[in-house]
Amino acid sequence: MIKRNAVAVVCAMGCFIAPAVLAQTAASAVASPAKKELVQKLLVLQQPGIEGVARSIVERPANQLMQAAGQALQAQVPPEKREAIGRSIEADVKKFVEDSVPVLRERAVKLAPTVIGPVMEEKFTDDELKALIAWLDSPVNKKYQLLAPELQNTFAQKLITEAGPLLDTKLQALQVKVRNSLGAPTAGSTAPAAAAGPAASGAKPSAKPAPAAK
Repeated sequence: MIKRNAVAVVCAMGCFIAPAVLAQTAASAVASPAKKELVQKLLVLQQPGIEGVARSIVERPANQLMQAAGQALQAQVPPEKREAIGRSIEADVKKFVEDSVPVLRERAVKLAPTVIGPVMEEKFTDDELKALIAWLDSPVNKKYQLLAPELQNTFAQKLITEAGPLLDTKLQALQVKVRNSLGAPTAGSTAPAAAAGPAASGAKPSAKPAPAAK
């Protein structure tokens, strides 16, 4: 399982850096030492975001695997074994994330100057880099970055409250449709069979006892 996730991480990382590599190849002008220093300072300010990209690359396949495992547990594993197996899978996935994030994070920090740096040197002037650095390093931006997760969470909770019932109805309809496509019985399909009783199984009702002879 760990190997499959590692392959997914490498593939995802390739998709992330490919456009930047192409842009780096296209760069023609050689940046001045002053500009390179500005870009280096910008990369330092962007390091939390760079590390966040590395973490998301690791966590994305891990989360997908957990979702698939949860579905498989419900469909293929007896109820009495689900909790133990689920905990074992969760521990394996957690270990994969804990082992992989530092490795990819270190690689991302080393790779950023050679991939992102040349693009910034080509696309931004010295004045633009200074303005960008000033904004990223400003108290206003730092305050916004601290507040952004809270804003997003508040908005998400409100959206779930407002649109949740509509989404639940559509999701339930989709689940029924998928189960029907797979030929799995739905909750309502078992009731008629139970109500039919002996008639559904083809059994004949027992004959009434004959009256006693006088």
